[in-house]
Amino acid sequence: MPSSDEYATTPLPRTATVPEVSSADDAPDEERDEPGQQTLLEQLGGFAGLIYSTLPVLVFVPVNALLGLTVAIWAALGVAGAVLVWRLVRREPIQPAVSGFLGVGICALIAWRVGEAKGFFLFGIYTSLIYGAAFLLSILVRRPLVGVVWGVLNGHGGGWRTDPRVVRLYDVATAAWVLVFGARYLVQHHLYAADSTGWLAAARIGMGWPLTALALVVTVWAVRRAGHLPAKSSRHAA
Repeated sequence: MPSSDEYATTPLPRTATVPEVSSADDAPDEERDEPGQQTLLEQLGGFAGLIYSTLPVLVFVPVNALLGLTVAIWAALGVAGAVLVWRLVRREPIQPAVSGFLGVGICALIAWRVGEAKGFFLFGIYTSLIYGAAFLLSILVRRPLVGVVWGVLNGHGGGWRTDPRVVRLYDVATAAWVLVFGARYLVQHHLYAADSTGWLAAARIGMGWPLTALALVVTVWAVRRAGHLPAKSSRHAA
């Protein structure tokens, strides 16, 4: 699933074998504790990753107001780079941080080319539009992206598409992401057009990881109801 900064990518988790898919009601209690939620959070860089994604914005806006656009751009890049180094030192997964750094770099480049601070948010606004359109289209063609991505990441394949009940569950989860990305685009595009950079930053943060968390809850619910919990390599290896 996409992360709150809209441009993070995640590695495919490694599993030794793919377990036979069973219904959520028949799954053992120990397999229904928290595996789905933990895997999704890890794919988004964890709670820390969601929070880290807001730091460049928190630095960019006040520095721009006090010292100008050029200094603000370098400050945002510096914070993103510091997050990357911090995760390296702590031996944490760094792909979300690498993606975040590249995303901040793109935002900074656009702001520099536009010549205005609000340009820093333009990339996120239009990636929200693209993501929202892609998730919506996937529902219309009966290939809800939550199910497709979850099947690829956790080795369940596409057999779930033959079960109308499971397709409906993934439709609901995918629709939650459509609402998240659609709301981000509509609100932030309006603020961009109104030259409200301060409110644009507030909307970017307020509609970032909090809305991602809500969509994540719906996704976890759908995955559990579908019975498509992640494969456990330690249990199924051998």
